[in-house]
Amino acid sequence: MSLDVLMQYISQIKPLDESAMALAKARQSDLAKPPGSLGKLEDISIRLAGISGEVFYNTNKRCVIIMSADNGVFEEGVAATPQSVTQSQTINFLRGIPGVSAIAKQFNADLIVVDVGVNADIEHPGIINRKIRKSTWNIAKGPAMTYDEAVQAILVGIETAAEAAEKGYKLFGAGEMGIANTTTSAAVLSALTGLAAEKAAGKGAGLSEEAYQHKIHVVRSSVEHNRPNVNDSIDVLAKVGGFDLAALAGVFIGAAYCRTPVVIDGFISMVAALAAAKLAPAAKEYMFASHASFEHGFVYAAQALGLEPCLNLNMRLGEGSGCPIMFAVIDAACGALRNMGTFAQAEINDEYLENIRIGDKFTV
Repeated sequence: MSLDVLMQYISQIKPLDESAMALAKARQSDLAKPPGSLGKLEDISIRLAGISGEVFYNTNKRCVIIMSADNGVFEEGVAATPQSVTQSQTINFLRGIPGVSAIAKQFNADLIVVDVGVNADIEHPGIINRKIRKSTWNIAKGPAMTYDEAVQAILVGIETAAEAAEKGYKLFGAGEMGIANTTTSAAVLSALTGLAAEKAAGKGAGLSEEAYQHKIHVVRSSVEHNRPNVNDSIDVLAKVGGFDLAALAGVFIGAAYCRTPVVIDGFISMVAALAAAKLAPAAKEYMFASHASFEHGFVYAAQALGLEPCLNLNMRLGEGSGCPIMFAVIDAACGALRNMGTFAQAEINDEYLENIRIGDKFTV
């Protein structure tokens, strides 16, 4: 039954509005600037028009949705950070202490924090309790969760996105908290793409070389032992993923269902976006990549998804910390499209541009 509900959500994702994109593109051509000179900002503004059906998009109300859960593979010694940090940081997000909290505050973004599988009882009025259970199982010994649990986690993400849209949020970011989730993300990436474990797995929060080699072994053996179905990303998430990853995949699907743009954070968020796009290909058009994560598996995940990040800041914090920075970039794209003057308003004859316009592409 839950799977039927999930598929109903996916079936209702609509393609981008081509007429609105054409209008936005035409306005970009009329603005008093060399054609294409705002680069990715132009592309962003045009795609936002396609998402919303409006030439001018309002990004004033935005949030980062953070999915928190623990991962049973932690017991394999693949993380340098104690598991208790998942519980602590989940609470601290709403106390304004972690990096994403500080950056979100700077850029006027709210946080929506969801406990989808933290290995502890959390009593906090600001944290949404959608706990499936306390932690996944250890992927080195068997599947992380059942297939039904994976579906349930994805639905948590979809429903959280839908609730945020109902509250008037017009721009989402996708973040996470879960010690050892770079290991599960590497396993999911390896399973979905066939990428070798040593390319998919990085050192996370700072493993020693010995621990890192062990992590590579865990990723490789987990995929080999659990044999996830590469043609079914739900099965991949169930076999070698995590509740946080599955719920994040749901956020990406839910954003597309609600026709709301959603920002990808770093490595973990990108892997979740890839899993979402494998399940719901139309959802990719609603995604915007923020920064190039320093975690080296990121580049392979981004290539597999076919999205290029806008920023290169050597960040690897996770949590959704790159999303509010990308919100500012999206604001810039919207502001330029809305507020710049046209050639007519600037009283500039734009006939000179005919020599540098080449169809839909430009040379400057």
